Amino acid sequence: QLKLVESGGGLVQPGGSLRLSCAASGFTLDNYTISWFRQAPGKEREGLSCISSIDGTTYYADSVEGRFTMSRDNAKDTVYLQMSSLKPEDTAVYYCAAGIDPMFIFRPNDYDYWGQGTQVSVSS
Repeated sequence: QLKLVESGGGLVQPGGSLRLSCAASGFTLDNYTISWFRQAPGKEREGLSCISSIDGTTYYADSVEGRFTMSRDNAKDTVYLQMSSLKPEDTAVYYCAAGIDPMFIFRPNDYDYWGQGTQVSVSS
């Protein structure tokens, strides 16, 4: 069974940090573009970061640029999202997604596999 499993979410105070992990099961991530998305209650799913399957180049949405860092470990079939300087508005369910060749890296419908999500809550 092909699936992605996120972990690492939790409750953190404003200004704090968390590291999310996304592990692949049943397939290898080598040939996939991987992105992180989030969805807050009542809002659309938002693309945050993307890492290329070709050369490892990373892309970030303006909302997280400079605060979030994405990386991948192909040997472990795992990608990470290091989040720092967290704000209350970062509160959401965070998802990772894998796609062979998404035309638009932050368009959810361009991805083939999704994790179940992990909750991140930023509050004092």
